[in-house]
Amino acid sequence: MAAAALLLATGCAQTFDATTLGVPASLASDAGQQPTGEAFSVTTHSVHGFWGLMKFRSPSVQRALAGQLLDGQAISNVRIKVRSSVTDVIFTILTAGLIVPRSVTVEGVVTGP
Repeated sequence: MAAAALLLATGCAQTFDATTLGVPASLASDAGQQPTGEAFSVTTHSVHGFWGLMKFRSPSVQRALAGQLLDGQAISNVRIKVRSSVTDVIFTILTAGLIVPRSVTVEGVVTGP
């Protein structure tokens, strides 16, 4: 019974910190005022192990956005979606939860000069 409770209590926690991007970032713009710029969507992956207890690979939002940002630019309307794709779920089932991949998609608008 305790083992089942432990399995239900585990999970893959991820923290995303906009202060490490090196550029100004905002999660939402003012109501009724959409930012002008180029929209982007970048997908990267994280890998957890042992039913989410260990983190093998963290997604790097900074690395994912490196190709999108230049000096003097900012990002607006940032959305981060963490999901399990069909392939992620199949891999998790085949490894009995020893390896748990997740797909992380970062979307937003590049603004600035």
